Amino acid sequence: MSWEEIGDRCFRRQYESFDVNVGVVIGRHGAVLIDTRASLPQGTELKDDLRELGVGEPVAVINTHGHFDHCFGNGAFTGLFWGHTDLPEYLAAETWVTMSLDDPDWARSVAGTGVPAPSELVDDRELIDLGDRLIELHHLGRGHTSHDLLVHVPDSGVLFTGDLVEQAGPPSYGSDSFPLDWPLTLTRLLELRPEVIVPGHGSPVDRQFAEDQRDAIAAVAHGIREAYDSGYDPIKALTALTWPYDPLVLLHALARGYVHLAR
Repeated sequence: MSWEEIGDRCFRRQYESFDVNVGVVIGRHGAVLIDTRASLPQGTELKDDLRELGVGEPVAVINTHGHFDHCFGNGAFTGLFWGHTDLPEYLAAETWVTMSLDDPDWARSVAGTGVPAPSELVDDRELIDLGDRLIELHHLGRGHTSHDLLVHVPDSGVLFTGDLVEQAGPPSYGSDSFPLDWPLTLTRLLELRPEVIVPGHGSPVDRQFAEDQRDAIAAVAHGIREAYDSGYDPIKALTALTWPYDPLVLLHALARGYVHLAR
């Protein structure tokens, strides 16, 4: 697939490997790159693909979160790296644990890869000035991870969400997710009033899609609380209650929710 312009000088490219989306926003002072793919070779391929847009080295690289399929290509780039304040610590250790659990074969293939961590850190909101437009970086709360970062381009109505929104499959509840916080984070996301939403995986979606997914994620959170209050163990809860998604993809959601409710 080639680059698709989804708003004024806002582009995305969907790669077959992991079905991941990469974003680019271009302004007078240069280009911002959003996520870098899953390995150093993939990052190098992405760098070559940027030439199709007339982009050499991006002035900034933004990591939406620390999962390997979004940031293990960082080493191919030399611009300023941006990420949430929790991301450097996550990249130092936890991302390797998560990857080893989710995709051990890939973990072995990228063992030893250096992943530059962001030096420009976002606690809740920061701006990147591209001369003729501003890029907003938002951390609106926990959900897919503790450190999800949104990239908003207000003048074009485009919002890059990382894996807070998913189109290629159901929301990804991993062993580091926050299923009880996720609905409120999506409500705050919707308050940005985006016109085009680029999920971490799959095709761009509209606001209605994101609202529907927020409602389904809220139903999961409600079900977790109901199951916990009823005394069900997580496995029993998956069969005893009705869920908006295949129960087989919700085991981590139940386990994580129970941990958070027990605190």
